[in-house]
Order: sequence, then structure tokens, then C-alpha cells
Amino acid sequence: MRLSSIRAQLLGLWLPLATCLLVVGCATGVREPGDESTGSPVAVASAVPIPGPDDVGGEAAPGAAATPRARTPAPATESPSPALPTPPPEPFALDLYREGDFIGQYTFEWCVGASVQMTLNILRPTDDRTRATQERLWERARDLSDSPFGGANPNGWVPLLNELDIGEWRLVSVPTLDEAVREAARAIRTTDRPVSLVMWRGRHAWVMTGFTSLGDPAATDDFEVTGVNVLDPLYPHGSSRWGPSPEPNSLLTPAQLGEQFVARTSGRIDLRVPPGYLLIVPVS
Repeated sequence: MRLSSIRAQLLGLWLPLATCLLVVGCATGVREPGDESTGSPVAVASAVPIPGPDDVGGEAAPGAAATPRARTPAPATESPSPALPTPPPEPFALDLYREGDFIGQYTFEWCVGASVQMTLNILRPTDDRTRATQERLWERARDLSDSPFGGANPNGWVPLLNELDIGEWRLVSVPTLDEAVREAARAIRTTDRPVSLVMWRGRHAWVMTGFTSLGDPAATDDFEVTGVNVLDPLYPHGSSRWGPSPEPNSLLTPAQLGEQFVARTSGRIDLRVPPGYLLIVPVS
């Protein structure tokens, strides 16, 4: 073969190879299949910044730097409000007495009969002030008392009240005058029934029909009794030792009541309660 012919064949093989190397070496970006662009460079987007912890729900625009959000300052811790002062207790009053409820005792012995008769008048609108009713009540209390001295005492007084279909009653002994009037007020407020007071160290009978107080005993234990409404069946006579009888439905202060309502410390009859201020209270 001639030398000129061999040179021509080698030159034909080199030109396609050189052209292929030029095309591969000039590519500035990789085109995806179906990219119809020519040999123009493909722009590459800048990286999108990742939202920070305060950017929840927000996105930075492509190619833009993320702008930190301003943090909202935490609210200042408020000091607790000072406790408001407890309002003073409101005045309260309750009185079960009605005109016509009072009846004096017909003899100096029948104070228990008269007290029970007044209790019935308060609880039943009969206004019975007859001597016959009072005598009958006293005799029944005397019989139930079983006293060696022939009189009526709380051992018969309480059972008599429990026989009259006016609720349940019981004898209680309270160590102090203040707690005794509080106990009486609480019982009246709870039951709407009067309280019987064993006066003169156990020798006489009154009825407490109502009271005044600071605070309602039905709403709070923190109440103070300021007055008591009382009925003394010995009115208008009174006692040379214990003092005059108050007018019917008089409002006495606890101190005034205490001049005649005195604790029973001993006695010849066993009342089955400890020494103290004696009350016959309605039971709710």
C-alpha cells in the first residue's frame, strides 16, 4: 500500500475522535433527559436555608438569606395578689315568739308545766293559756321525774316533751356560758324550735325563743351570740335571790342572762349529765 494512502486513513480516524473529546470536555452542567436546551450553561439554584427553631411554619424565598424572627419576650412573672381581708360577719336575728305564746306559772311550783305550755304555744298556733293544761303538764313531768322531793326536774321534763309529738329533745350540759348560748342558738336555727333553759343552778325553768348574733349559725361556726330572747314564767314576780324576771320576749345580753343562768355543779338528784350549764335542746 502506498504511504500517502495510509496517511489518509489515519487522518480519517483521528478527526471523529477529536470531535467527541471536545464535546465531552465543554459540558458545564448535566442535562436531564428531555432537556431541549442547547449547549448554554444551566443555572444552579442557591441552597435554600433550613428554617430555624423560631421559624416554624415559615419558608425563605429561593435564593434569599433566611431572616431570623424577633423573639417575643416572655411575660414578666406577676406577683400574687395580696389576700383580701375576710369581711366581718353579718348581723343575724331569729325569734320564734308570737304574741300570745307567753303564759305565767299559776303556782310557784309549776315552772316546768308553764315552760312546756309555752313551748307548745310556739310550735302549735293554739295559744293555750289555761290553768288546766298547765297543771296537767306539770303533773306528768312530776310523775316522769320520779323525784323523792315531789317536784318536776329534767329527768321528767325531757320525756314529757318527747311524748307531745313535737320532735325529739335531749338534755345537754355545756361547760361555759358562751358555748351554752352558742349551742342554744345553733339548735334554734337548725330546728326552728325553742330551747329550754335550766336556771338557778337547776331550780327554775325558762324558754329561749330566739337570738341575735354576728354571723348565721347555719352558715358558719364562727359566729358570736350577742343577745337572747327569753320567757320567764315567773314574770312579773322574780326572785329576791336571783333577781327580777325579764318581761316576756326580752332580749338579754349573754352577760345579763348569766346572772340567773348559772351552771349546776352539784345536786341531790342524778341528772346523768356532767356539771355545767343545762339546756334541753331540740334534736334535728
